[in-house]
Amino acid sequence: MNAHTHQTAPTQYVEANGIRFAFRRFGKPGGVPLVFNMHFIGTMDHWDPAITDGFAKDREVILFNNAGIASSSGEVPTTIEGMAVNAAAFIKALGLSQVDVLGFSLGGLVAQTLALDEPQLVRKLILVGTGPRSGEGMASLTPEAQQVFGATYAEPDHLWLKVFFTDSQASQATGHAFLKRLRSRTEHRDPEVSDSVAPAQIEALSKWGAPREKPYDYLQNITQPTLVINGSSDVIIYTVNSYILQQHIPNAQLILYPDANHGSQYQYPELFVQHVSGFLAQ
Repeated sequence: MNAHTHQTAPTQYVEANGIRFAFRRFGKPGGVPLVFNMHFIGTMDHWDPAITDGFAKDREVILFNNAGIASSSGEVPTTIEGMAVNAAAFIKALGLSQVDVLGFSLGGLVAQTLALDEPQLVRKLILVGTGPRSGEGMASLTPEAQQVFGATYAEPDHLWLKVFFTDSQASQATGHAFLKRLRSRTEHRDPEVSDSVAPAQIEALSKWGAPREKPYDYLQNITQPTLVINGSSDVIIYTVNSYILQQHIPNAQLILYPDANHGSQYQYPELFVQHVSGFLAQ
């Protein structure tokens, strides 16, 4: 067993595609590692330790910053396809021949593309709070997302209370608990992303979400067993998009958590780990 946890795992580096990727690797070695793909303007330190450490009890967890993010070098691609190419290069640079892939939000778009581009590399796929090409409300940030990201907050972290949780008292309470966990790693944290990251990622999101003919046909080519998870009230990437994914990916299951917004996994971390672990063990 690797003695490190989310809080103590050292930041390591590997070079591929002319990029110096920052990553952290911890948990129980020996099986198929679980590689995490992060959301819009997020870094390795935006993952919830309750989730990463929860998975690390039974498997190896790999967190990384894709090109141009925080402690990784390079520039953020303006296409999801470019991000997926870099993700594949990173995984192969670690000498891995097969991984399970978890993608959250923007990371879920990258994860889909990675599964399509590298079918031998990706064993199973977990898509959280994400959607298909040309999905409902995905041609730009949703009106709700524009309002959330455009507002000012007394504490910067309170942005995530609006992005990830509903306005209910119960959901907000779990949100505050999440924020405490989010800052539990106190040493050797990632720097925040630079100002160039958001515009590049928004351009990539817009290209992915742009209308096109027969937009969901590509999902038939995702042959990996897939678990789709979201909150019942996601206003960042509308919940209906998770249903679309499940309906068009041939071997997909869908779980929706109640009274939950975009960060349903952070509202129900123990249940999330239980559901995903069961899926990976099947």
